[in-house]
Amino acid sequence: MNQPTRFVLDEPRLPRVWYNLAADLPQPVPAMLHPGTRQPIQASDLAPLFPPAIIGQELSVEREIPIPDAVRDVYRLWRPSPLIRAHRLEQALDTPARIYYKNEGVSPSGSHKPNSAVPQAWYNKQAGIKRLTTETGAGQWGASLAFAGQLFGLDVTVFQVRISYDQKPYRRALMETYGARCLASPSTETGFGRSVLSRAPDHLGSLGIAISEAVEAAVATPDTRYALGSVLNHVLLHQTIVGQEALMQMEMAGDDPDVIVACTGGGSNFAGLVFPFLGLQLRGGRARRYVAAEPMACPSLTRGRYAYDFGDTAGITPLAKMHTLGSGFTPPGLHAGGLRYHGMAPLVSHLRGLGLIEAMAYHQTECFGAGRLFARCEGILPAPEANHAIACTIQEALRCKREGRAETILFNLSGHGHFDMSAYQDFNAQQLTDKTYDETELATALAGLPSVS
Repeated sequence: MNQPTRFVLDEPRLPRVWYNLAADLPQPVPAMLHPGTRQPIQASDLAPLFPPAIIGQELSVEREIPIPDAVRDVYRLWRPSPLIRAHRLEQALDTPARIYYKNEGVSPSGSHKPNSAVPQAWYNKQAGIKRLTTETGAGQWGASLAFAGQLFGLDVTVFQVRISYDQKPYRRALMETYGARCLASPSTETGFGRSVLSRAPDHLGSLGIAISEAVEAAVATPDTRYALGSVLNHVLLHQTIVGQEALMQMEMAGDDPDVIVACTGGGSNFAGLVFPFLGLQLRGGRARRYVAAEPMACPSLTRGRYAYDFGDTAGITPLAKMHTLGSGFTPPGLHAGGLRYHGMAPLVSHLRGLGLIEAMAYHQTECFGAGRLFARCEGILPAPEANHAIACTIQEALRCKREGRAETILFNLSGHGHFDMSAYQDFNAQQLTDKTYDETELATALAGLPSVS
């Protein structure tokens, strides 16, 4: 065990730009469409939701977008984040594979989400915005935006999916400690929330519903804008700071990943780690395998249809071509609330369509087993979302063992699970069960996809 374990960059090596994969794609991503006209979206169509700088990033095809100094100053609270060699996990698996993970759980809110929350809050502040609305599943994004809003003097209202609001009270407490207002979604504060509750008073909620509520609340007030934690291009762009750091740290380690793994719900942490490596490949570098790990109970990449769909349940957001289970689909109440989204980021979906990435789906009991093994070996309790990446990494490491291949595997530990102890308690007591979706409901949701000529 005399090999190095931690690879930490000095602050001066903190990246100065975000990397935009759109610049290197062999084919452009299909355009988003206006929900009313079904014509390609224009910058003016997004103005009620986002400040000008964010709109520019969403539509940009420039390879590098400068990171503002004020944002880099906040990033220094936790960035560069460490890259760690998982020696003890390797030993436990008796694998010839070398396993590394990027630890994004060291951020103030405990996940990768502040990488986008901080710039989004700053750009809104620069544009004179006073308030932000958003949605959150497990609460990692809501907590991150609450933290960022407090830094820049913005009021933040978070619509948290009802099942996670009930399952994860401490994430709600964290949001409120940072100064945000947190509401269970569907709520009585929006017209759409009230319409859902009138039909189903005990609705579990979904990210699609919470997005509808947050957007409705944002457009109703002139000094308010909407912020989101995944799916759209500008969010994925901000997360690429993770992969850029990992590139330098793998060089420090004298190694180079053959397989790169991350969990996927909307696609932000997957894109953050993968896109800088994939960009090198698209510019003539070596080929690697990129594996997206998703929940079996909400399998947008492995079971979804690649088609135009709304990003929200009410059908008020732009249409995007993505792998989707249907915007009307309500996933079962699995503990990985951050992965309970009906669609996948258009950029990630496009890569899947081009055959540049792979996808695997896992049941939550297998994922919690992987997370417990990781905690016992490496000492870090992972978030339920990150457990999907760990389950996939273990699968790949055991494949290397069977095949006698000493491959290098890199995965993104997207957050810690310190606020998910009730789920671990249930798992340790053998009371956690695998969730399944209703095939009839899925078929109905897919049959209701919007018609786009």
